[in-house]
Amino acid sequence: MFKLKLFAPLFLVFVLLIGCFSPVVKMSENISKNVFRLHIIANSDSEFDQKLKLCVRDNVLNLTEDLYKSCDCVGDAVNLTKNNIDIINDIAQKTVNSYGYKVKSYVCREYFNTRYYDTFTLPAGVYNSLKIEIGKAEGHNWWCVMYPTVCITGCTDDFSKTLSDEEKSMLVSDKYIVRFKVVEIYEKVKSKLSS
Repeated sequence: MFKLKLFAPLFLVFVLLIGCFSPVVKMSENISKNVFRLHIIANSDSEFDQKLKLCVRDNVLNLTEDLYKSCDCVGDAVNLTKNNIDIINDIAQKTVNSYGYKVKSYVCREYFNTRYYDTFTLPAGVYNSLKIEIGKAEGHNWWCVMYPTVCITGCTDDFSKTLSDEEKSMLVSDKYIVRFKVVEIYEKVKSKLSS
């Protein structure tokens, strides 16, 4: 009963915050629907395994750079990745072959916290992603945006295909940092409730 008395006011505050931030939540959810991410998890945190993870990243991005040029939307990128997952996994596997690690590559939907890049910020949410697990996949991970191709170019101009002007300005504006934190809390709660 004591926990319920504590939970009810917190839940009410949460609902009120979400109501106040509803437009930002909706824009953040739209961004997460229109972005395809790359998520690579290293075998371990050893310096060697972390460098190997970056070699896998480079080889996969070299392969996919040309693939995604023909994509008009995130659905194209997801489908193209699914259709070429064996080739992508083969490239990653060849990169680590002489070290005895197995690689597992697949497309999934997964939760990401708010991510601050040099020139933009991506809000927390559930994104489509290409996930690559190296060996035991117990090391630090690396992620970026594969579509639009921000991993390669590192600029927000590539978002012009998929996001509205308001959504693009939200990514590069410092005034959304607090709002992104509320979205992150909301997305974490939503993610836990749906699992």
